Amino acid sequence: MTLEQLRIFVAVAEREHLTRAAQALNLTPSATSAAIAALEARHATRLFDRVGRRIALTEAGRLFLIEARAVLAQAGAAEQVLLDLAGLERGRLALAGSQTVGNYWLPGVVARYQALYPGIRVAVDIGNTDFVAGRVQQGFADLGFVEGELDEPALAMEPVAPDEMVLVAPVTHPWTWRAPRDFEELKAGPWVLRETGSGTRAMLEALLLARGLSPGDLNVVLEYPTNEAIRVAVEAGSGVSVISRRVVDSAIRTGAMALIDFSLPARQFRALRHKERYTTKAAQAFLELARQA
Repeated sequence: MTLEQLRIFVAVAEREHLTRAAQALNLTPSATSAAIAALEARHATRLFDRVGRRIALTEAGRLFLIEARAVLAQAGAAEQVLLDLAGLERGRLALAGSQTVGNYWLPGVVARYQALYPGIRVAVDIGNTDFVAGRVQQGFADLGFVEGELDEPALAMEPVAPDEMVLVAPVTHPWTWRAPRDFEELKAGPWVLRETGSGTRAMLEALLLARGLSPGDLNVVLEYPTNEAIRVAVEAGSGVSVISRRVVDSAIRTGAMALIDFSLPARQFRALRHKERYTTKAAQAFLELARQA
């Protein structure tokens, strides 16, 4: 069994498609298929079920995927230790950011980092807060950046930047001429919210609970997995939302949506790293730059 076979297996398993995995790995479909077949034949274990043109992991394949990812993560960490011996002249830095951080704050830090260390190749994955925590825990990201707090004992967290939260509404909403006076009046909405697992959603729910309200009290009419979808939905009149000002600032300034006069606490963008994994020089340099930003 080789690391290349493991990389091919993980790529196929994650996409459940040989051709798309081959394209991602810059291999031919026949080479990809041959690597999977050799892995199955050598260990006399079927890793995928083939149903027509579709493939799906078997139970053995699902169990093997967990171990294969762990081996690849460890191999990547070992390679990075060797690259560190050359200082910051070359290497790779894997980052993960939740959507607000990843789309509206992290790119600026990455651009400054690349200007300082052009030999370091930076890769960024973007998902919600739960996704980012998982990438760091599993070793696929050297550093993660999220909004708000997490209860993850394996992860070290530190604040790196403040983020202003605002209440926004369609320009025709009644709140534009009479803002809600307290959290009780927020119930009516109607609300357009991020999905469960996002930092923005968790922050709003924590605020409600701190004031004796249940998140279920809100009249939620739509849930979306991206900030951009939330912004467009509010502009279109679907409902109100609490969101980072970074996401909606241009829409507020152009009058596409209304900023409601309602006080909300600021939150912090936080950096995540695994307490027990080696922190590379490349990651240390990026973290220092993030603190300055």
